[in-house]
Amino acid sequence: MVERSSATPVVVDFWADWCEPCHMLAPVLSEAIAARDGTVVLAKVDVDSNPALADRFGIRGIPAVKGFRNGRVAAEFVGVQSRQSVDAFLDALTGPSAGERLIAELGASGEFPEIVGPLAEGDHERALEWLLAEVWDADPDRRDRIRQVMVTLFEELGHEHPLTQQYRRRLATALF
Repeated sequence: MVERSSATPVVVDFWADWCEPCHMLAPVLSEAIAARDGTVVLAKVDVDSNPALADRFGIRGIPAVKGFRNGRVAAEFVGVQSRQSVDAFLDALTGPSAGERLIAELGASGEFPEIVGPLAEGDHERALEWLLAEVWDADPDRRDRIRQVMVTLFEELGHEHPLTQQYRRRLATALF
C-alpha cells in the first residue's frame, strides 16, 4: 500500500469490528473517496487482525486514518470526522504538495531563482546548501524568509529524511 502511494495517494483506515466510531466513519470515508473517481485509493486495516502493522504505524486510538503520498505519511487524523473534514483532508492529500506549491510560488515571484531549477529537478540538497550559504549574511527579514523556505522543504522531505535532519541542525546553528 505504501509503495502504491508513489503513483496515487493512499488512505489507510485503521479500524476494528468492535469499534462503533469506526463504523460511523467508514461510510463517510468510503463515499468521499468514491467521489474522487480513482484519484485516491482506500485501504482498510483491521488492527485486531494486524497488530504488528498497527504498531508499526503508531496506532494508539481508532479509527485512525493516515494518508500516504510518495511513500510516507502526508496527513492523518484520529476519530470520527464530518464529511466536510474528510473532504478537506482528501483535498489536501491530493492537491499540490508543500514543495510543489513552493516551486510555483518562487517561480511566479522570481524570488530565489537559484533554487527553482534544482527543486524542479528534485535536487533538494543543492537548494538547501544554497539557502544555508545565503542565511549567514542576510538581513533579519531575508533570514526569516530563508528559514521559512527551508522549513517548507523539510516538510516536503519528511522529518526522518537525512537531508532534513542534517540541514535542520545546520540552519539552527546559523540562526542562533
